[in-house]
Amino acid sequence: MTYTLIIVEDNPNLRKALCTGLEDTGQVQVLYTCESGEEALVYCLTNQPDSILMDVQLAGDINGIQAAVEIRREFPRLPVVFYSIQDDDAYYRDFRRSGILSHYAYVRKSNYLLPNMILPLIKDAISGRSFIDPDIEVRVQEVRQKDEQSPLALLEPGERKVAEMLALGMTNEQIANKMGFKDKRTISRTNGQIYAAWGLNLSTTDEKIARTRAAIIARSNRMLQWDEEGKAYILDENGQWQLQENE
Repeated sequence: MTYTLIIVEDNPNLRKALCTGLEDTGQVQVLYTCESGEEALVYCLTNQPDSILMDVQLAGDINGIQAAVEIRREFPRLPVVFYSIQDDDAYYRDFRRSGILSHYAYVRKSNYLLPNMILPLIKDAISGRSFIDPDIEVRVQEVRQKDEQSPLALLEPGERKVAEMLALGMTNEQIANKMGFKDKRTISRTNGQIYAAWGLNLSTTDEKIARTRAAIIARSNRMLQWDEEGKAYILDENGQWQLQENE
């Protein structure tokens, strides 16, 4: 059986080597290669492959995990094999937030990037099975525990001060005066960074709602998220989102 695949890799030499190596197995037909998640999404909209092989760090404005989320909105559970040498918390955080629980693999580039090691991962993902490199699983859990300990840990020092004042109900002007800024728009920009760090920019486009939710998170010092109906969910000890009961 021959599996169709697209390769998303920003290094042109590695992209070519992966294409050649996988096609030489006689079990893979590479339909398309590109350097960015945006290009991959455009291609998939008209030519759906059996699977995607994708680096986590890419050219363009979105990383591989974010690209997979966008693609899976159009094609639910399309199999994806991620690989990366990056060890930035942000990538593991994006992976946890992505909700990708099946039809995937996430492995270290240095450990798994030979064609004869990639092919079983592709086959497993297409079959609906999932695999995560134990080293990456450790890092994902480390980030989860860090996030659970305090949402403020996701913020830079200045952002933490602003979040704490948001929790007190202070206005942007009051916060700007308190922190010695002459332009209260600086606080608006900082608020935007806080919303992004806590995922509030993804759940609402209303600044007042995002601000209120940021204040709730800062006051409770627990990571929360809200669904489209406005119901709040809180992370449990297993890293799963659970509906928050009214207290």
